[in-house]
This record gives sequence, structure tokens and C-alpha cells, in this order.
Amino acid sequence: MTPGTILPAGAALAAALFLAFDRLVRRGLAPARIPPDETPADLGLDYAEVAIPTANDKQLQGWLVGMEDGISRPAVVLLHGWGGNAATLLPLLQPLVDGGFAVLMIDARCHGRSDEDHFTSLPRFAEDLHHAVDWLYARHALAPGSIAVLGHSVGAGAALLVASQRDDLAAAISLSAFAHPAAMMKRFLAAHRVPYRPLGWAVLRYVERVIGHRFDDIAPQHTIARARCPVMLVHGADDSTVPVAEAHAIHAARGDAAVALHVIAGSHDEFGNAAERAAASARVVDFLRAAMNAGRRCVR
Repeated sequence: MTPGTILPAGAALAAALFLAFDRLVRRGLAPARIPPDETPADLGLDYAEVAIPTANDKQLQGWLVGMEDGISRPAVVLLHGWGGNAATLLPLLQPLVDGGFAVLMIDARCHGRSDEDHFTSLPRFAEDLHHAVDWLYARHALAPGSIAVLGHSVGAGAALLVASQRDDLAAAISLSAFAHPAAMMKRFLAAHRVPYRPLGWAVLRYVERVIGHRFDDIAPQHTIARARCPVMLVHGADDSTVPVAEAHAIHAARGDAAVALHVIAGSHDEFGNAAERAAASARVVDFLRAAMNAGRRCVR
């Protein structure tokens, strides 16, 4: 074999290894796609099925509750976490509707009934949330400052990122947010027995390249200080997926931002018993009412 044939063979091997690595990372981190198994109708609530354009010519599927034609009321956009769907946050729907809010519940890309895309990520969750807010403002002619966002887990990180980027939100609520994507991914890799050096480190660096963002730039513990509206952090004391210490870390990094932290009983997905969930929901509603009644826009 001559030197001239070794180089192409080596390049072909490198390309094959890269493609195998790319496929392994994307498949390993891809969320499960689980269609909603309940709708607002299961709670006795009327709703409209909506389709919302988002980035890359994709569409989000969602449910809009409490926004009848000709009626304009303050609204909350809800966004689930990784592998979830709109039904994940149905337990919050009735308290919000009873509190006088319209509610838009969406499936992020690659989740539930929404369109597939090449990949999803915290920044893409945020893109979907931006488009949902824009759609709601345009479709129902709401005044700036009359929409809040609420997210769970990755959706919570997206809500905090959006709150750091918009001037027209009334408030943002984070349920069970992690402090930094790198720490969350390290836990995931460790749970799957992937050694951090060298493979885990390479995975993290490659994911940053794919999503087009440095983890430091999108980490909730960094975006929180740039929040342009009042923020409420809610976290379960017994959360084993994202330790409650991360909620304290986000809160400690708030700087001059108006951020409240409430640690309540419960885990990452389930907040205590029925009474404790009712109390937490009431606290969320009171926070949203105060933020909207105060007329505080997200202004730097």
C-alpha cells in the first residue's frame, strides 16, 4: 500500500468513527416521544387544539384553555420537561383557570404530538416557548406584560432563559430546574456508567457544538441574574433527579433580579400529597396575580 492510499483510508475510518459517535450521542440523549394520555377534557374543561409555527418550519401542537373569542384575559404558557408532553402539567391547569388565567399548554419539538426535528435541547425548548408566547400575543391581541411562562425541569431552564431575553413577560416560574446543564449531563452519564474521561468529556463538548451554545451561557444559575421579570423557583425537597441544592444555587446567583424560592415536599415530578400540591398551586397563582396586578413588565 502506498502513502497515497493510506491517507484516504485513514480519512474514511475517521469519518466512519465520527458518524458512529454522532449516532451514539444523538440516540443516547434523544427524549422518549410519549403522546399525551389525557387532555383538559378529562378535567371537565373545554379547550381548543392549536398548532403554532416554530423554528425550522416546524409546528407545535398545544391546548388553549380559557381564552374564548372576544375575551382577553392574562395567560400562562406551560412547558413540560425532557420526555414529557403537555399532559405532564395538567395538575396545574385547574388552579390556574380558577385563578382567572387562560392557559396555553404546548408539546416541545420532538415531544408529544409536535413535529420532529434533527435534535432538541434547552435552547430549542426556549425557541418553542418564544414562538408560543409570540403566537398568543398576536392571536389574542394581549397587552405586553399579560403573559407569564412556567416550565418544568428542562422546560424550567427554558423559561428562565426566555425570561432573560424578553421585555414583555409578567413573570416566570421554574419547577425543578437544574443549575447547570453540564452537571445534569454528568449525572446522566454516570448513571449509564459512561466514564467522564475521556468519553463523557467528549460527549459534553460535542453536544455544545451540536446545539450551538456553551452550557455556561444557557445555565439557569447564570441566566437567572439576567431575568427581566419576577421569577419564582419551586423545588421538591426530596428531588433525587435534581438535588434541591441546585435550586439554592440558582437563587444565590440571582443578583438584583426579583427571585423567590419555595422548597416544598416532594420529588422531581411529584410535589407532596394532595394538600401540599394544592398549597403549592395556590402559591403559584398568588405569585402570578401579584406580578400581573403590579403591572411589572420584564424591564431591565
